[in-house]
Amino acid sequence: MCRLMGYVSPAKTSFPALVGDEFVEFVALSSVHCDGWGLSTIDKSGAHTVLERKVEAAATSASFDTSMQTNVADGALLHLRWATKGISISENNTHPFMYEDYSFIHNGSIFPPDAIAPYIDSKFSKLIVGDGDSEQYFYLVLTEIEKHGLIGGLKSALSIIKTHADTTSLNCMIMNREFFATVSEHNSQKKPDWAPDDYYEIKYLPTPEGVLFASSGWNQPGWSSLDNHHAAIVNRSTFEIEVIGL
Repeated sequence: MCRLMGYVSPAKTSFPALVGDEFVEFVALSSVHCDGWGLSTIDKSGAHTVLERKVEAAATSASFDTSMQTNVADGALLHLRWATKGISISENNTHPFMYEDYSFIHNGSIFPPDAIAPYIDSKFSKLIVGDGDSEQYFYLVLTEIEKHGLIGGLKSALSIIKTHADTTSLNCMIMNREFFATVSEHNSQKKPDWAPDDYYEIKYLPTPEGVLFASSGWNQPGWSSLDNHHAAIVNRSTFEIEVIGL
């Protein structure tokens, strides 16, 4: 189980600058989601892309604060990992995962982790380096996007997973130079025993400075909820948000 955050903005910025004082509360969630953190930046121009991943808790990482402050971009994803039981804690399994200008983060579990492997195109399956379910989820999404486009691909990938595997949550964020998509698809009955009922909820906040999406569990005044079984697509040129049913 993990925590997700992403943004797109008209001008280059950072998570601390865009989120404000509450960002420290999000980072504090790494006291539980402590098995790694990762950042990707995807500038709309394509001129600057960063991927940084560490197998350590964000709140106690020597490099986390510096990375957050210095990696400014007009689009970025941030992931706090709490490893699924049986999946190794390693850099290869730490999110985000990237392919060309696509970046991807996931919160949840797919059982068994390799259940969807037969449905991943060979051009992508040969790129898999970890032993986790999330990386396979990413490459399945890319497989289906190539066949059906963004919205059709997301729907097709979710259908394949739900048909061939058991899941807790398929919440994810995927970004490239053209769009930022956030998926809310989860089973609230399969949340951790200690977690609040809204553990899998995803919220979003459009502002003139940018559009933010994030997992729950911290102070999010004024944010709206993205309904379960829905996806939100942000056009990075217009910043319009399209919410679609899954």
